[in-house]
Amino acid sequence: MPIMPDHWIRRMATEHGMIEPFVEAQQRAGVISYGLSSFGYDARAAGEFKIFTNVDNAVVDPKAFSEQGFVSRSGDVCVIPPNSFVLTHTVEYFRIPRDVLVICLGKSTYARCGLIVNVTPLEPEWEGQVTIEISNTTPLPAKVYANEGICQFLFLKGEGAPEVSYADRRGKYMGQRGVALPRL
Repeated sequence: MPIMPDHWIRRMATEHGMIEPFVEAQQRAGVISYGLSSFGYDARAAGEFKIFTNVDNAVVDPKAFSEQGFVSRSGDVCVIPPNSFVLTHTVEYFRIPRDVLVICLGKSTYARCGLIVNVTPLEPEWEGQVTIEISNTTPLPAKVYANEGICQFLFLKGEGAPEVSYADRRGKYMGQRGVALPRL
């Protein structure tokens, strides 16, 4: 399962709409970098954030998720409380080819500040804006910047297409825009 290089990512983005909007060269001047890299694509955090809070003594239940467990904020910066958690989504919309699996890793700049980015794999033929989970593992408030790099996606090409793709299964998170909350 080879990891795909910059020229393949560029071709798939520009000719097949795999990433929209697509930034062809890494942007770094005064921002946390984003755009095409050697073997991946650094995506940007959107300016929509859902910050988990326990003001109403909510319980996080993935089978019966309640929105009372977080507050919504929009803006250029999100301050994540100590030992807390935020959801956001990518600026970019992804369309994953049938024979590709995508893995996401957090940016080292945020990791060195104690922020952990988690995204489950993007499965073959999944498409949408990616919901991004960010944990602040520190005892201090931490900033996340909208429209700047938040994570890197690595594209792994399978030996062939799977028998059943995410689209074939009609996956519950297909075509999502904005932050997608847990669904059963």
